[in-house]
Amino acid sequence: MAVAALAPNGRRTIDDPSKLEGPEKAAVILMALGEEQAPLWEMMDEEEMRVVSQAMANLGNVTASAVEKLIIEFVGSMSSTGSIMGSIERTQRLLSSFLDEDRVDSIMEELRGPAGRTMWDKLGNVNEVVLANYLKNEYPQTVAVVLSKVRTDHAARVLGSLPEDFSLEVVMRMLRMEPVQREILDKIEATLRTEFMSNLARTSKQDSHELMADIFNHFDRQTEARFLTNLEERNRDSAEKIRSLMFVFEDLGKLDPQGVQTLLRATDKDQLGLALKGASDALRDLFFSNMSERAAKILREDMANMGPVRLKDVEGAQQGMVNRAKDLAAQGEILLAEGGGEDELIY
Repeated sequence: MAVAALAPNGRRTIDDPSKLEGPEKAAVILMALGEEQAPLWEMMDEEEMRVVSQAMANLGNVTASAVEKLIIEFVGSMSSTGSIMGSIERTQRLLSSFLDEDRVDSIMEELRGPAGRTMWDKLGNVNEVVLANYLKNEYPQTVAVVLSKVRTDHAARVLGSLPEDFSLEVVMRMLRMEPVQREILDKIEATLRTEFMSNLARTSKQDSHELMADIFNHFDRQTEARFLTNLEERNRDSAEKIRSLMFVFEDLGKLDPQGVQTLLRATDKDQLGLALKGASDALRDLFFSNMSERAAKILREDMANMGPVRLKDVEGAQQGMVNRAKDLAAQGEILLAEGGGEDELIY
């Protein structure tokens, strides 16, 4: 990758094109050509498109002098076309000008996914818990092939995140594994690209409704209800979509036991009791069942001794737990199911 300075906006600035790699040079030239580049893209195969698109999306700022030097290198002599900037959004607009929507979506989903030129590079940048949760549903032999292709340190973390019996079976398959035929490897790569990477990229893409759902999650219940009620009067479809995307306190009931225990360790006990004071019986039972008998008994007694509590305090404690769960999910320590705003809390 070319050595370059960082612009004030945090993106690198390229002024020495001699250090650019081939795909990056091609990306600069194509972006300088604008709409005239379509015939060149049509002559590329799928892999070439992906490589050049990745370079284009990560290009950053390219100075006018750098563009001119590159053009001179390609065609001999041409005046400067001015400074250009490569970005995910501009790449998508350019691809959309000459490719059908499905093909553009496929390329852009891969660009938004983990960085890396090859599938195995990309897998090496996927959180080990996320990757393990996908691989645990595959055949041990397939998992053995995948882990043999990624970095050994990443493979170790993934193995440690898999169920113990399953991970041991994978280890045994790796010990006995013979050279994998190219056709089988290609099939595994294709499956990972279509079933895992595309879904991973799609879930990381936040549209306007997801953004608003995240904002609504930080409202208190009265403000949330007021906004949703007013929005329903103007645009019922948007209101319903936002509600379906919201992650609310009762959605913590979808956590697996390990996730519940991780959240319990990260939550202040006073705030936990206050939050569970306004929770449904099912959610209370879930948290109590993941505590020691003694700890659960003490917490029940503390909750009983609280007496009446303000709704505002309960909602604040519950929102605190939701925010903490989101932070843990962002760190890859727990997995959150999609929100379901139709669940009502029981007081």
